[in-house]
Amino acid sequence: MAAAGAIERIAHGVYRMAGAPPREHETIYATWLALGGATSPRTGSGVAPLVAAGTTAAIVHDIGDFLLDGLDYIVPARKGTRLPDVRLRIRHLVPEDVFPVDGLPTLTVERTIADLVDLGTDMSLVAGSVRDAVQAAKVLSVDRLIGHLDATGRRAGREVAADLFELAGVHPEGWHRD
Repeated sequence: MAAAGAIERIAHGVYRMAGAPPREHETIYATWLALGGATSPRTGSGVAPLVAAGTTAAIVHDIGDFLLDGLDYIVPARKGTRLPDVRLRIRHLVPEDVFPVDGLPTLTVERTIADLVDLGTDMSLVAGSVRDAVQAAKVLSVDRLIGHLDATGRRAGREVAADLFELAGVHPEGWHRD
């Protein structure tokens, strides 16, 4: 069918009907499908087996100024792939860590920001994500963000959040610097 032009190959084993418009973030979705994200069973805690994370999640949430230079997903257990530029990280997630964005399991905005910090992403880039998220009212819980930042173990979550909010020049609802 691909040779006849009826379908277009997007990724290994993933095709789109010819003439159908490409979807936003098609590469991210196609890779998720190629890795079995839609067909693998959920974890024991009910979390999707493949969750967009790091800069991939930030791009899906449309926060920050990141280029798609690789794809980052969280999996519950060791999983291999031959797909180029795909990083699979093993992490334990709970349902509150994941939010579907147009059907793609993605870390919540708060968890994404903490994940970027944990990955050592430049703080000015993370602050840009924070600014975009606050301005779009996507930061739903400052307390949850602080809790996720605490879990990174780098510094107290409240201090990191304060630095990010100051760098971003925003003060989300519910933020009180003590």
